[in-house]
Amino acid sequence: MAVCTVYTVQSLNSTCSISKPTKTHLGFNQKQLVFFKKTTTRRTTTEITCSAGDTVVIGLAADSGCGKSTFMRRLTSVFGGAAEPPKGGNPDSNTLISDTTTVICLDDYHSLDRTGRKEKGVTALDPRANNFDLMYEQVKAIKSGVAVEKPIYNHVTGLIDPPELIKPPKIFVIEGLHPMYDARVRELLDFSIYLDISNEVKFAWKIQRDMAERGHSLESIKASIEARKPDFDAYIDPQKQYADAVIEVLPTQLIPDDNEGKVLRVRLIMKEGVKYFNPVYLFDEGSTISWIPCGRKLTCSYPGIKFSYGPETYFGHEV
Repeated sequence: MAVCTVYTVQSLNSTCSISKPTKTHLGFNQKQLVFFKKTTTRRTTTEITCSAGDTVVIGLAADSGCGKSTFMRRLTSVFGGAAEPPKGGNPDSNTLISDTTTVICLDDYHSLDRTGRKEKGVTALDPRANNFDLMYEQVKAIKSGVAVEKPIYNHVTGLIDPPELIKPPKIFVIEGLHPMYDARVRELLDFSIYLDISNEVKFAWKIQRDMAERGHSLESIKASIEARKPDFDAYIDPQKQYADAVIEVLPTQLIPDDNEGKVLRVRLIMKEGVKYFNPVYLFDEGSTISWIPCGRKLTCSYPGIKFSYGPETYFGHEV
């Protein structure tokens, strides 16, 4: 387990040293990386030390077409650097790499390609269509500082492409349908997030993505959504009970009978008592707040803004 704290500081001094490569028992070259950062303000002095065995693993779960990739691009920019596909590799790779972070898509652990799933009558959400043993072994290896040859699921062709080399980063993010489904993988996560998108919003987003980016027809998208719903309810949605943070995206309550879906309501649910994680508060801890700013003072357009905050219980956890 590692701690990551972000501050806004006036000055920053950083040093990074890399020792000579050594051979691991798996035949990979492994470098011992020590990253030392010291920030000093009038109130706080912070030191962060990371080694090759200190990779932080974050899990992000959501249904297909719910904005996982977009969310991860924003998150990696917060951690440092722009996320880009591996240079010189498969142009259809699902992996994103930044200065500090590597993000992999768990679709790469599909054990059946698109044709194979059709022949067996299963969806990609069904655990039988995924290789959880390989997922566990490779996430465990990366967390331990060992590079792996990870398969690639090609979303364009629906085939499983030759593997790509994934080296241990400072922050390793696994995003997809099942990061918290397998208990072994779940135990490897230092922090977990679930994107809980309402059916109305999910439908609009999935149509936009699959028609524009993947060339699917509207009819095929609708049929896919209906076919996947039982498996989503059985295998994907239950994972949110294990998440340290849940982000719900819902239709707005500010516009009565809204049918356009351009204005959304977002709830951030943060589990209390999580090691190394302090929830954020709208005003102060333990308070219950509902606040609508004065409309004459807002620079945003109609219908305005409403904030609310308060404690509640979520799957038996205090949040």
